Amino acid sequence: MATKDNFSSQSDQYAKYRPTYPKEFFEYLNSIIINKQNAWDCGTGNGQVAYELAKTFENVFATDISQSQIDNALQANNISYSVQPAEQTNFDDKRFDLIIVAQAIHWFDFDKFYEEVRRTTKENALLCVIGYGRIKISEPIDNLITKFYTNVIGTYWDKERKYVDENYETIPFPFNEIQTPKFENQHLWTLEHLIGYLNTWSAVKHFIKQNGFNPIDKLQNEIEQLWNSEEKKVVFPLLLRIGKT
Repeated sequence: MATKDNFSSQSDQYAKYRPTYPKEFFEYLNSIIINKQNAWDCGTGNGQVAYELAKTFENVFATDISQSQIDNALQANNISYSVQPAEQTNFDDKRFDLIIVAQAIHWFDFDKFYEEVRRTTKENALLCVIGYGRIKISEPIDNLITKFYTNVIGTYWDKERKYVDENYETIPFPFNEIQTPKFENQHLWTLEHLIGYLNTWSAVKHFIKQNGFNPIDKLQNEIEQLWNSEEKKVVFPLLLRIGKT
């Protein structure tokens, strides 16, 4: 499985509309990591995780295969960004206390990436794989989005999407796994933000490329009939696996 770049186009929209991760998760992660010298945020995207890690780690190294994503990433003095594939980097052996992958592991060549993880981590380091599942708003809106997800753009998802639908439970994870608490992403979003988020879905981009129009437009009209407030609470269940390398 080769690493794919589905997110270089409209990377500014990706940075603007994708959900962030809750502070409770970062507090938990911080509590289980002993040494906080070097962290690698692999598949950093807009740099949101790297930015949070930079608050507690001495050095954060953040990589992505998309220069466009990195150009739009959050900045801090102790974050070093570089364009590198997950499976082959120029990092020294036994460098990292933590490697984290946020909403990206399903795009990687698992075997090659895990070889790189073992090569670049210190003894007793942690690998943290995190992501988020399907958005939840209200039953009527959720039903509309589910129908759209399955019936309209279902065939346009890359095959790797199944790992997200299966809550990361089926990705190979050959490490000494730690049992973790359950977390949720909760945000207050406007309708504009929701539509912006849906437009970042890779399957929507594939649909537009093949058909020449945006299927979100019809969905937006349907959701507008149910959107009776300025903002609504949206919830994303967190997908989380942590192991000792």
